[in-house]
Amino acid sequence: QPTLTAHPTEARRQTILYKTRRIDELLSQLHNECQLSPGEHDDIITRIYHQISILLATVDVRSSNLTVDEEITNVLYFFSTSIWETVPRIYRDIANALETYFNRYQELPVFLRYRTWIGGDRDGNPFVTAEVTQHALKRFRTTALQLMHDELIELRRELSMSSLRFAIPDELTESLAREASHIQLDERRARHYQHEPFRLKLSYMIEKILRLMRERDELQPVYSYEEFLNDLQLIERCLKQLNMHDYVRYGMIHDVQIRARVFGFHLVGLDIRQHSRVHEQVVAELFRIANVHPDYAMLDETGKCHLLEQELQNPRPLAPHGAPLSKITAQTLATFAVIRDAIRFVPASIGSYIVSMTHTISDVLEVLILAREVGLCSVTRDQIDCPLDIVPLFETIDDLQTSDAFLGQLFKNKIYARHLSARNRFQEIMLGYSDSNKDGGYWMANWALHQAQERIASVCRKHQVSFRLFHGRGGTVGRGGGRANQAIFAMPDACKNGRIRFTEQGEVISFRYAQVPIACRHLEQIVNAMLQTTHSPRHRKRAESFPHELMQEIAKRSMDAYRTLIYAPEFWDWYRRITPIEYIGNLPIASRPISRKSASEIDFENLRAIPWVFAWTQTRYLLPGWYGIGQALASILNESKQNLSVLQQCYQKWPFFQAVLNNAQREMARAKLDTAAFYSEAGTKSFHALIKQDFQTARKVILQITGQQELLDNQPKIQKSIALRNPYTDVLNLGQIELIRRIKYLTGSEKDKYQHALFISINGLSAAMQSTG
Repeated sequence: QPTLTAHPTEARRQTILYKTRRIDELLSQLHNECQLSPGEHDDIITRIYHQISILLATVDVRSSNLTVDEEITNVLYFFSTSIWETVPRIYRDIANALETYFNRYQELPVFLRYRTWIGGDRDGNPFVTAEVTQHALKRFRTTALQLMHDELIELRRELSMSSLRFAIPDELTESLAREASHIQLDERRARHYQHEPFRLKLSYMIEKILRLMRERDELQPVYSYEEFLNDLQLIERCLKQLNMHDYVRYGMIHDVQIRARVFGFHLVGLDIRQHSRVHEQVVAELFRIANVHPDYAMLDETGKCHLLEQELQNPRPLAPHGAPLSKITAQTLATFAVIRDAIRFVPASIGSYIVSMTHTISDVLEVLILAREVGLCSVTRDQIDCPLDIVPLFETIDDLQTSDAFLGQLFKNKIYARHLSARNRFQEIMLGYSDSNKDGGYWMANWALHQAQERIASVCRKHQVSFRLFHGRGGTVGRGGGRANQAIFAMPDACKNGRIRFTEQGEVISFRYAQVPIACRHLEQIVNAMLQTTHSPRHRKRAESFPHELMQEIAKRSMDAYRTLIYAPEFWDWYRRITPIEYIGNLPIASRPISRKSASEIDFENLRAIPWVFAWTQTRYLLPGWYGIGQALASILNESKQNLSVLQQCYQKWPFFQAVLNNAQREMARAKLDTAAFYSEAGTKSFHALIKQDFQTARKVILQITGQQELLDNQPKIQKSIALRNPYTDVLNLGQIELIRRIKYLTGSEKDKYQHALFISINGLSAAMQSTG
């Protein structure tokens, strides 16, 4: 279940993306030169020239921050184009492969669905309100219905079979009679299709979809999703009676049914995310109002859990009707009411409820209290009925290291155990890649996540809980990015259970879904990786045979080096001076602020991981994707000559080690410390020499382990791409450095002019580096 999120949003404007896509399409047409006449060739060249001319005259930077609604519009573009087009292809390819290699054809279960956070992720985003979430659900539903309406029109054009040429199946005749008894079609259309029963049936379905789009009473729809599926299956059965089996397998009716089963009438499942601190604040207020406890937040964890368990078994509401509530409490309860209504109407429209910064059992139980307050959750002596998956999100190194102990306690909690039973003993667990990297550095974050996955799988199996891991991967290596299929291969074997979710963010969405062929290739890769890893051949080398203790030591030393740097006196001041971080905060690329505090109070603890990585990328250090591994690996190799051969073996045979080392060398290849040195000169104290030393050490050790002459010799296409981009990117960096230097001494309109130029340089570097963070 790929999960599309808005943070970070693509830095380039939608207008710019559209024009570059148009240029790309025209260039693709030129590749078919042998099929073009000289006139057609010249015409395409002229149109490319016109598009470039318009592009050069188009403003690069948005005039204002994106609203959440605009973020919804952006993601709907991909859902209604490349994703909508690609999904049936993947299903058809799997079915064809089964038939080709196993000589069998079968209707596939739904194995690929999409989720999104856009309109539901309120962690640190004050603009995502209950009203916005409700609006997002409505827009997803409206888009799904419109797309289905258009599909049915196309299918109606195709199914032109006439009753003058074949006998109408009885089932279709009876269905048309029922439809005619309560739906009156346009007289002209009814007359036109009187001998074309499939077109007549589809006309009735189209009319019901149109009524559904117009209706206001969503709890009693005129046309349910189940009825829609039944109608499609009826058409399929009738086509088979006409011996059109190949068409049913490979024709448009197949694609329509796949889209109906994958996207439904809701298009995409919307996740809701909120910070655990907010839940505690709201529950504390409700407990005060109900005279349950005057200061819930001050209780220890044992006291909180005891009180929550006690109150969950009490059916009365905590807040009397009309009781005055704070804004945050009113909004939180309103959000749960939106979730309640959405689930009652279309259960699949709501995905999971994710709790950011989950540290304690009470962080999860508080969600059940809030759900019960709006009637979403009911508790009896024997069971809990809450149709919502509550997902703990482990983000820091400490939380990752204790995640298995936490889950063991959660599964044994008498209240949560009842909820788990009602959810068929299924638990989703989310792992945060961004904050763990910012907290502990590159190697420690990856190792802690790898170990956490193994331990989580173990504790889930011990308690007979089926589980799915949700990987909160960013676009960059510093936030868990990289090739999705390689990340799947690198997972511990214990986690390869056939279920996975992962986030796809910002510019990654446009890279992977801007064009149908690339979207198709991306989905092929992740489906292929899931099929292979789920199969788990017996000959695969067991994870226990790899040197876990050595990996732990590398991770510890790497984290020590990383933390020595970022917590050094004057480091934060140096970072703020040399990077464009304060201008990134003003760049209108997303609806969410860059800091958990106000924009004027940027500090390391409250700065979000995305702008933290974004700023390092702009300066060409790309530090979050590699720093610390030079000191760590060099010290390990210096201790024993045997360690080099051990790590070389790991690189050859251990997918995890290979993925981590390859991702690091890719970031180092993209970095350019000679250019970064010019940024460093802006600081009162320079940390450049220290960073450069670790870089050089890391480069030397990686080449030893991989047996390469240069970084990325094993990925020549990426190596060449970086080399081709560097000369242009360097110029953008030097221009940005000069803008940062000058802007410090300006005020008023002159400063505004330079700041706009600086925004353009940030956008340009984002495109050149193919990353916002």
